[in-house]
Amino acid sequence: MKIAFPTQENNGIESTVHDHFGSARFFIIVDSETGDSKTISNQDINHTHNNCQPLLAIGNNRVDAVVTGGIGAGAISKLTEAGIISYRAVEGTVSENLKLINSGKLPKFSLDHTCTGHSINGECVH
Repeated sequence: MKIAFPTQENNGIESTVHDHFGSARFFIIVDSETGDSKTISNQDINHTHNNCQPLLAIGNNRVDAVVTGGIGAGAISKLTEAGIISYRAVEGTVSENLKLINSGKLPKFSLDHTCTGHSINGECVH
């Protein structure tokens, strides 16, 4: 399974998973079967609130899932329409969250748990 993890830093799988999908500077894309990973820049980082284009954000890379600390309802709906599952990350690194998803311990996001706006600093309000 190919999984996209939003991050603010480019430290590969030791990057901390960011708490908001759309405002992440980077995405670490990991193949959970081979362990291969690559870092890409967010191609939609300058979107306006409620206008996130998640497939554009991940550079139209084909992934099966995203693991993020927070995500808006519009983005999660667009990902779901594309057949991409959204998982709710725990605080920690890509590596730590990858272990949890591989063991079936990360919950899927529901529309009840999506971002409802941004704070003054641009952080996600859950």
